[in-house]
Amino acid sequence: MIRLQRPLPDRYTSASPGELSERIGAAKQVLGERLLVLGHHYQRDDVMQWADARGDSFGLSRTAAARRDAEFVVFCGVHFMAESADILTAPHQQVLLPDLNAGCSMADMAHIDEVEEAWEALARVTDVARILPVTYMNSSAALKAFVGRHGGAVCTSANARAVLQWAFGPGDDGDPRADKVLFVPDQHLGRNTAFVLGFDAADMAVWDPRLELGGLSDATVKQARILLWKGHCSVHQRFRPEHVTAFRQAHPDGVVLVHPECAHEVAALADAVGSTDFIIKAVEEAPAGSTIGVATEIHLVHRLDHEHPDKSVVCLDPLVCPCSTMSRIDPMHLAWVLEGLVDGEVRNRITVDEGTATWARVALERMLAIV
Repeated sequence: MIRLQRPLPDRYTSASPGELSERIGAAKQVLGERLLVLGHHYQRDDVMQWADARGDSFGLSRTAAARRDAEFVVFCGVHFMAESADILTAPHQQVLLPDLNAGCSMADMAHIDEVEEAWEALARVTDVARILPVTYMNSSAALKAFVGRHGGAVCTSANARAVLQWAFGPGDDGDPRADKVLFVPDQHLGRNTAFVLGFDAADMAVWDPRLELGGLSDATVKQARILLWKGHCSVHQRFRPEHVTAFRQAHPDGVVLVHPECAHEVAALADAVGSTDFIIKAVEEAPAGSTIGVATEIHLVHRLDHEHPDKSVVCLDPLVCPCSTMSRIDPMHLAWVLEGLVDGEVRNRITVDEGTATWARVALERMLAIV
């Protein structure tokens, strides 16, 4: 998806880190309780220091919705996160994204047009009334709305298991809600979750939106219980089994924590697999002196190591790859957005039209009802 961020004036691009810090602090002081700055766990430290709340994407959106006194919500994250915040917040609240180029490669791998085309293709082969779409939180508002309209639900990395159990579980009539699930857009989260629930590889098939019928035969579509959209996280897909092997050789008593967006062959080698919040809690609860290898975004890994000096927390990928789009949110753009608010100008507001927001909210509320 193409988003255009206008170039910043020289007074921001030429400012020193100290000058930007002073200006951000001054703007926050002027705006006071009217402003809420949200920082995603993967955010860089020079931005995260200004966050009034930090967390995962959905948790931060709920925080914004609960802070109804905050007229301006500046989301230091990526585009789909700001959309979710706009969906959940009140009409008088305005959500801003400091840099419009801060997108999510995974979310962009499942464009709504591609998903609608896939649904039409599936309808020509099987009964789509027996398919429930499930979308990961890392998806556009339009895709969440599609899921809402077709009876499905959103999931997070923490509750994907519960959502899949719900999808295949009994409906109001006692029969299973669905025979199949179309899981979009992260194939790895879907696959890892399905294996935990007892499905095997034969129950799953990967849908490639670039190919006719997803690159599958009619028979495979009919047989598969879970159709996994061919999408992935550009950071988590970097982790490989050899990274785990190298860590264990260097640290025989070490603990390996893996995010479920990693490939299944990596997750299968971990001591524990879980969401970002799960990883944070696992590090907090690990005994002093522990050495912990983590397969997730590097800014979070470094922050965990810094905040737990009695432990050694290292990234399993020795070449360490930050989330490049998340890193687009920097002090320059944050200062630009905040000083605009001080001057009465709302810059980079993210809005979701009411029709889309209504159905996306349905999919989100189904998720909340499940867990």
